Amino acid sequence: MDELAAAPHRAGLLLDVDGVLAPIVPRPEDARVPWETRAELARLARRYALVACVTGRVGEEARALVAVDGVEIVGEHGLELVPEAEEWVGRLQAFAAAAEWPAEAKRLTLAFHWRTAPDEEEALAVLRPLAERAEAEGFRPRWGRKVLEVRPPLDADKGTAVAALLERHGLRRALYAGDDTTDLDAFRALDGLDLAVRVAVASAEGPSELREAADVIVDGPAELLQLLQRL
Repeated sequence: MDELAAAPHRAGLLLDVDGVLAPIVPRPEDARVPWETRAELARLARRYALVACVTGRVGEEARALVAVDGVEIVGEHGLELVPEAEEWVGRLQAFAAAAEWPAEAKRLTLAFHWRTAPDEEEALAVLRPLAERAEAEGFRPRWGRKVLEVRPPLDADKGTAVAALLERHGLRRALYAGDDTTDLDAFRALDGLDLAVRVAVASAEGPSELREAADVIVDGPAELLQLLQRL
C-alpha cells in the first residue's frame, strides 16, 4: 500500500462497483455510490495514472452510478472490449424471453437475481436447471452473490479487462478491489506485475476463495473507503 502511494504516477487503481464502492441493495437499480466515496475517487483520479471501475453492469449505467470525471469504466465483465460479443445479443435476448425466471437483460450478458425471492431454495430450484440449459445452448453460466450470470462463450472477463487497461496505460503496479467470484479473474490478472495489491471486500455472501487470494481484506464498502483514503 505504501509503495503504491509513494509513486502514484506509476500505478493503477481498479475497482468493482457493486459491493465495493456501492453497498449491496435488494434491487440493483437502487444502488448508490456514497458522495464521500465519489469525492475520494475524484481525488485519486487526479493523483494516480489510472483509476478505473471494472463491473458487471452496463458501462453507461456504471458511469452514471459512479459519476466521477477521470474514472475509466469497463462494463459487462470486460465484454464491452470484445467486438465479437455483439454477435450474441440476439441469442441472449431469446434466452431471456424463454427463461422461467425474470432476467436483468443487459446488452451482452444476463443476470438472474434471487436476492428478493421469498424462498431462496425455491428460486434455486428454478435457476439451477436454467444454468444447465444455458450451458447446453453454448453460453457460460456463472454464479455470484445471489445472482446467476449468463454470458457468451468468449474469453473475456474482469481479468482480461484489467490486463487491457494496465497495458494501455503502460503500468506494472496496481491495486484491485472486489467482492465476488468474478473478481478472482481480476486478482489473477495482477500476477507477474512488479507490485500488486489484491483487496477482498468481505461479506457473508462472498466466496472464501476471494479472501484466501487477497493481500488485504476489508469489511465492506465503508472500510474500503478508509483504505482508499490512505492512498
